[in-house]
Amino acid sequence: MKVVSWNVNSIRARLENVLRWLDEEAPDVVLLQETKCIDEAFPRDFFEDRGYNVELYGQKTYNGVAILSKHPIEDVQRGLSNFEDDQARYIEGVVNGYVRVASVYVPNGESKESPKFTYKMQFLDALREYLPDRLFTDEVFIVGGDYNIAPTPQDITMEEKWEGSVMCTPAEREQFQALLSSGFIDIARKFHPYGKEETPDLTTWWNYRAGAWQKNDGLRIDHLLVSRSNAGMVKEMGVHRHTRGWEKPSDHAPVWCAVER
Repeated sequence: MKVVSWNVNSIRARLENVLRWLDEEAPDVVLLQETKCIDEAFPRDFFEDRGYNVELYGQKTYNGVAILSKHPIEDVQRGLSNFEDDQARYIEGVVNGYVRVASVYVPNGESKESPKFTYKMQFLDALREYLPDRLFTDEVFIVGGDYNIAPTPQDITMEEKWEGSVMCTPAEREQFQALLSSGFIDIARKFHPYGKEETPDLTTWWNYRAGAWQKNDGLRIDHLLVSRSNAGMVKEMGVHRHTRGWEKPSDHAPVWCAVER
């Protein structure tokens, strides 16, 4: 079973690309972020016609998360129950009976001095406290999304430009490591450890400005966190970075993993 996470940066603006990618890859489960529309405006017919069940948690213009699945989606949760928030940033459900998935869109933070950075830290605190209660021994739990955190300098293609800025601060990295310590692994680094020779470029985000894509000036900020106890069910992972080179692309690339019971 193939599970993919993708920040599409507006489902309606990128619909043609998303459908093209779906037709090429035919993933079983897709976790979307930044759908940027209310649930009633989501173009669900295009996905249902391709055999996907659709669960949404959207809002007008900003944020928005979704789960698409070829299997029925059960036990759906919208939002973090321990965090009062009016932004649509988290949705969770169970697919195929044994895979719990969540799509999460962590706040960007804007700048270290911004109230939005404080909000980001509060959201991450709540996420870290919430997720362990959703770990069940008979399920593999995959929390995919745009975390807006590059975990180490090795997750930046131009370290001297980004190091210390938002998405690359010690405080954010401590939060990411705390998420892992709560019972998860960063599945990308299970298969492609830091420092290993011939490690593929796992960059997932390139700014629209200043030719970042052409220069490969990017960060690895989209992650699949997998419950440590059942991480052995995940057999491989990768990044569909070619989609960033399409016309009118999202600034993020899909991140995928393959799960076998």
